[in-house]
Amino acid sequence: MLNSALTQLLDLEDDLHVLGSAGNGAKAWQDIQQLKPDVAVLDIEMPKLTGLDVADKIHGSQLATKIIILTTFAQKAYFERAIAAQVNGYLLKDSPSDDLIDVIRKVMTGQTVYAPELVTNMVTAESNPLTDRELAVLAEVASGLSSKQIAASLFLSEGTVRNYLSAIFT
Repeated sequence: MLNSALTQLLDLEDDLHVLGSAGNGAKAWQDIQQLKPDVAVLDIEMPKLTGLDVADKIHGSQLATKIIILTTFAQKAYFERAIAAQVNGYLLKDSPSDDLIDVIRKVMTGQTVYAPELVTNMVTAESNPLTDRELAVLAEVASGLSSKQIAASLFLSEGTVRNYLSAIFT
């Protein structure tokens, strides 16, 4: 039921076109390989293959499909695993529907967008090992900026931004 509602919602947008909808991760991976969508919206918990397993497969292939995780799971471990899987967006299902549409559009322009509450939870952990510079980079990521935009905003090279992101999420 959620798949069909999501499909109908996205089909209302003139600039978004749903190519397929899958009830399990194995079918999602098969459809992604065949249809080569610009963006795949996946849940973490899917039968047969998880959304994060599918994300790993996408990044292990030559596909340019961008990945957005749409899930109920706000746990730090899932979020960290999603970062490791190089997802382009992570949004919670209790977010307003307009947020998903906005995230899809931002991801299509090269931005990485994570649910602000997840980023905040990571930053406000009691034993926060992040440096001030890493926190600044993380704040920019939370606002939806791409690595290139973060580099320009903080007067860093893109490579340095990627190094900070790697340090933050490992």
